[in-house]
Amino acid sequence: MTNRAKLILVRHGETEGNVARILDTQVPGLPLTERGVAQAKAFGGTLIRPPRVLVSSEALRARQTAGYIEAATGTTAQVLPDLYEVQVGELHGRADRDSHELFQRIYRGWHHGELDTRTPGGESGREVLDRILPVLAQLRTQYLEGDEDGDVVVVNHGAAMRLVGKELAGVAPPFTTNNHLDNTETIELLPTEDGGWECLRWGRFTPPFTVKADPTPDDPMG
Repeated sequence: MTNRAKLILVRHGETEGNVARILDTQVPGLPLTERGVAQAKAFGGTLIRPPRVLVSSEALRARQTAGYIEAATGTTAQVLPDLYEVQVGELHGRADRDSHELFQRIYRGWHHGELDTRTPGGESGREVLDRILPVLAQLRTQYLEGDEDGDVVVVNHGAAMRLVGKELAGVAPPFTTNNHLDNTETIELLPTEDGGWECLRWGRFTPPFTVKADPTPDDPMG
């Protein structure tokens, strides 16, 4: 069953914003560090087979990551709209503890169903899902529902990925809120016959997703 084509959401490589713990969400955002470049190259090099489709968000860090995966696999990278990171509004560019705690409080609430809350000037969880889920649904219809082989790889962002993984595959908090994704870690989703999704991988973990972890700030997200 796991040999069937999957939707693979991969977080971009490391950026200076990640290192400095900056809430960097606006497009185009900061570029990859040297370590981030190495991570992207390594990810592309470890794929067992080239993806059928390779897409990324509009953010510079995602486009760069996808470019290195393209170089490693030969699959042309495409940029799609609406896959960018959660927009944090007035918190963008900040790295102070209060800003991180405010975002985390609201973000954790989304995973518990409080999807209409938002940071000042930022997006609600519902708005994040409303722009990303249709893009993934279209990719599923085009590339994952026929007899064609090959995975769909989507280079995007940590906070958005975790919310999407929770929504699509029913992976529940506190796993989804406490088990963060490192740079170039993946959430791998298998389409099911009933139109749903089965989560095969969340970062380092495979089902059942019951690993407990203390809540910690993201690095910070992005």
